[in-house]
Amino acid sequence: MLWLCAGLLILVFAPTIFWLIERWTMSVWHNGHGILVALLVIYLVWGELKKRKNLPRSANPWGFAILLPALAAHMLDTGMHTQLLSAAALFLALPGLALLFLGTERSKAIIFPLATLFLTLPIPLVFTESIHMTLRIIATKSVAWLLKLFGIPVYSYGTVLQVENGVLQVADACSGFSTLYAAITIAILTAYFCNSIRRRIVLLLIAAPLAVGVNIVRVLVLTLLVNWFGLDVLKTSAHEISGLMTFMIALPIIFIIGQNPPETPLAEN
Repeated sequence: MLWLCAGLLILVFAPTIFWLIERWTMSVWHNGHGILVALLVIYLVWGELKKRKNLPRSANPWGFAILLPALAAHMLDTGMHTQLLSAAALFLALPGLALLFLGTERSKAIIFPLATLFLTLPIPLVFTESIHMTLRIIATKSVAWLLKLFGIPVYSYGTVLQVENGVLQVADACSGFSTLYAAITIAILTAYFCNSIRRRIVLLLIAAPLAVGVNIVRVLVLTLLVNWFGLDVLKTSAHEISGLMTFMIALPIIFIIGQNPPETPLAEN
């Protein structure tokens, strides 16, 4: 029954799943963290269920109280065609299925990873426009200050940087929002499974500044390349590679900080 319901769920939500994958893989700068977080959630759920494989099988009918509203929201979205509501309904249906087929104890163990899937939902630009602009201004002002510190002539206004060989605009794609969204999501997940309270606090405090700082470095490097080689450098793969590097630098740092400290063996008498 579990596999049958899982198959039916995939069939019902297939258009939504394809839409999510399309959004997650559209660009490094737009919800690029989504597929990474989804795979991480699958791994964490599998690990938590493996630890509890010896628990007696049980079913909690309260799962219907979660599953039925989720299916109703999906039906509503078939008329609205937002796909976003349907995606939220998909993630809401998962805890309901867990209660029905895995029981209360197993569901408690995986409820938090499942809840973090909501942080992979694409956020409409109307809700993030002000955040994008704030991040763009922070990146522009910071890079201008660093260039002057290095003795490189630069003129900045708004979100524009003017150097000797070209003029750059820090657009939404270079705001670092995607890296910020990814860093906060991964930090929350990592902190949940970290045993050290001090490390949890550090993770949650450092995620946003780390993401912003890494993006500032990225914009700085691109500006230096334009200053040395001209605007044509932005037409090369350097632009996309620099975007990937923000993830490759920020996320491993978060994972390293969130590692559980090694257990100290008890001293023998």
